[in-house]
Amino acid sequence: MRAYILAFKERAFDNYLLMINDEPIVKIVEERLLMCKRIDEVFTIVRKDQLKRFSLHVSNPIGVKAKNKIEALYKFLPSSGEIFLIEGNMPLVMPFLVNYLSTLFLDNESEALIPSWSDKTLEVTHAFYEAKPLKKALETCLAENEKKLGCMAKHLDYETISIKKLSKRNVKVTLSFFKVRNSFDLRFAEETLKKLEKESS
Repeated sequence: MRAYILAFKERAFDNYLLMINDEPIVKIVEERLLMCKRIDEVFTIVRKDQLKRFSLHVSNPIGVKAKNKIEALYKFLPSSGEIFLIEGNMPLVMPFLVNYLSTLFLDNESEALIPSWSDKTLEVTHAFYEAKPLKKALETCLAENEKKLGCMAKHLDYETISIKKLSKRNVKVTLSFFKVRNSFDLRFAEETLKKLEKESS
């Protein structure tokens, strides 16, 4: 399977190159995805004018000229296959969780498997998709002039999985959905990664 990291700067404060332990967060996301059993390749979708910067840090950066993340994804997604989609500011993504989600996704017949919170909020950038229906959903979003990436779920036949139920089995599950947005988040991610490294050594 292929994984796609969305590191497409849409807002002024979006920064996927913030450093944690001397590595940019997007590189950490890539490294953790490559630890997953079914992820064979990882591609990082960035703005075209930032391609050179990202090429210094990630293996397969893809520069896209687009207005927003919806258009960027639509332009580059393949027309077939199964994919995992994640945002580039989620450095605590848990390989064991991605492995588990991939198994569930392959075992069901829906077009997507999307984790959800207790309030039914969907984590569309931590989910598995069939590429063809996802691309059609993105096309519909563009036609309807939608701005938020979550719109694609409205046009997909998807299954959800409860993050709360998963976290009862393993408390580290919730860490997988943590997003770095500011310096406080950065410190938390840095400390957590150090703890995870100690536990695995």
